[in-house]
Amino acid sequence: MNDKNGHIRDAKTIIASLGMPTAQQNDRTALCLLAILNLTPEKIWANAESRLIGITPIMDWVRECYGRDYAPNTRETFRRQSMHQFCEAGIALYNPDKPNRAVNSPRAVYQIAPEALTLLRTFGTLEWEKNIETYLAGHETLIVKYAKERKQNRVPVKISRDKEIDLSPGAHSELIRCVIENFAPRFAPNSELIYVGDTGEKWAYFNIDLLKSLGVAVDSHGKMPDVVLYYSEKNWLLLVESVTSHGPVNGKRYGELSELFSRSKIGLVYVTAFPNRTLMAKYLGDLAWETDVWIADAPSHLIHFNGSRFLGPYEDIVNKRK
Repeated sequence: MNDKNGHIRDAKTIIASLGMPTAQQNDRTALCLLAILNLTPEKIWANAESRLIGITPIMDWVRECYGRDYAPNTRETFRRQSMHQFCEAGIALYNPDKPNRAVNSPRAVYQIAPEALTLLRTFGTLEWEKNIETYLAGHETLIVKYAKERKQNRVPVKISRDKEIDLSPGAHSELIRCVIENFAPRFAPNSELIYVGDTGEKWAYFNIDLLKSLGVAVDSHGKMPDVVLYYSEKNWLLLVESVTSHGPVNGKRYGELSELFSRSKIGLVYVTAFPNRTLMAKYLGDLAWETDVWIADAPSHLIHFNGSRFLGPYEDIVNKRK
């Protein structure tokens, strides 16, 4: 027997059966599994071995035994996108010979977990289905584990007295929460939330009926701001960009938002929200004139860029001057 592709296909089948995420159901991760088992093409699964092996030796073994030559700069991909998930799932052990070894040590090694080895040695036999069912009953799959972690880490945002949504975890979502819970009550009291974007899904919340009732239509293909608020007392739409790494209301973005909301008869207010002044300073030269800046760690203050009104749509100011 010397079926290289057959072993790779089998390994991918095993990876899927073990509940690994789709991102790991690929040739690279399959080859990693074969490497830590030292399952060369001529061996059968019953002869899978347990050995200590590092990332570079894994890549060398893959090239020598399966003819797959991965570039040296993919070493981190092997580590972070294949072996890390095996360890997370309990399929492989990380530094079992020396658990206190530094995480970034070049001597880091991996080894198949004993229970996983016993299971995999039965692949292709009549006992496989029963054995994997028993194994999974006692081991939470990585798909389930990741789903729970994502749910636990999501950012809750209170959008009204009796309604809450949650956003993908991260600094960007935390800043969006600050905009809704701290900025809006101070500078647009009793405003209604129309839209909230999310890094995980484009439309985390969208009150399209409210927007339509205001006579505003937007192109669904356009890039919405992170938050849209309707401030009924002033009859304004506040278009807020939440900036943690990129995306302030610069000249280009100002033009995009103006075009996206060009059919609006309601005054438009453009706001960039930053978590702190340090990050604002980084983008100071990019911020568009006639826009406002709000900083989360100084929530009672607002900066207006060159205008006679503290907060308001520039069109109203221009019309009053005429």
